Amino acid sequence: MPPQHSPRPRGENEARVLRTRIWTAAVALPIVLAAIIFLPNAGFSWFIAIVGGWGLYEIATITAIRGIVSLLVIFVAGAVPLLAILVAGDGGFWVAPAAVFLIMLALIAIVARRGGEAAPKGLPLEIAGSLWVGVLFPYLAMLRNLPGGIAGIILMLLVVIASDTGAYFGGRIFGVHKLAPRVSPNKTVEGALAGLIASIAAGMLLRAWLVSQWKAFDAAAISAAIAVLAQIGDAAGSAFKRAAGVKDSGWIFPGHGGLLDRTCSLVFAAVFTYYCLK
Repeated sequence: MPPQHSPRPRGENEARVLRTRIWTAAVALPIVLAAIIFLPNAGFSWFIAIVGGWGLYEIATITAIRGIVSLLVIFVAGAVPLLAILVAGDGGFWVAPAAVFLIMLALIAIVARRGGEAAPKGLPLEIAGSLWVGVLFPYLAMLRNLPGGIAGIILMLLVVIASDTGAYFGGRIFGVHKLAPRVSPNKTVEGALAGLIASIAAGMLLRAWLVSQWKAFDAAAISAAIAVLAQIGDAAGSAFKRAAGVKDSGWIFPGHGGLLDRTCSLVFAAVFTYYCLK
């Protein structure tokens, strides 16, 4: 009879996952920052096009697309706007990201109230996911390519990281009240508040180096809005995965999951920051 191995204690598993996440972030973050700082505008747009293409691949994978119709949906609702907005810009057409935001809010509400089983499946989910990537991802490039956009996107990125980190540790230490257990069982109200506070603090600290032209109140208010949108984006990613019946969107980041697992908290914040700076 083979020897029986006792399962790892929960605390040990969590510590191991945390170490993996930290090492992954330590490798990925410098690469992303280098791309933001050193790539020319066209090069960064191509970088986001490739990232968006991988995001659409993950949408196709987690929705288990079948047949030519699903492939056409991914192409028309995802790849076409992704490339069109990257090439031509938004043209002042802010209605498109606003509509995607409302679609994802509706998905969050359905999953929060009735669970992932009640959420749309098949074609509606494929359309929502494709628009989520195809319409919103280009704003990462458009934000960075604005005058002053390098500082703006770095501020947004670091404030979102502060939000994620504050929410994680705040929830671990103080978390009691569940925020939306059917969407994300581990998220708590206390963690969300900790993430908000950490984001405002990060924005105020970064203001002098990145956006010294902003007034202190403006930096605090924009950082708070970025934090709220980051948490809504994270909830949207979780709701989409619950609807699709998967735990992670992919495998590309050890300890983190897929690309969409790491970028869902960025895209709404990127759109907001873009229109703040434009």
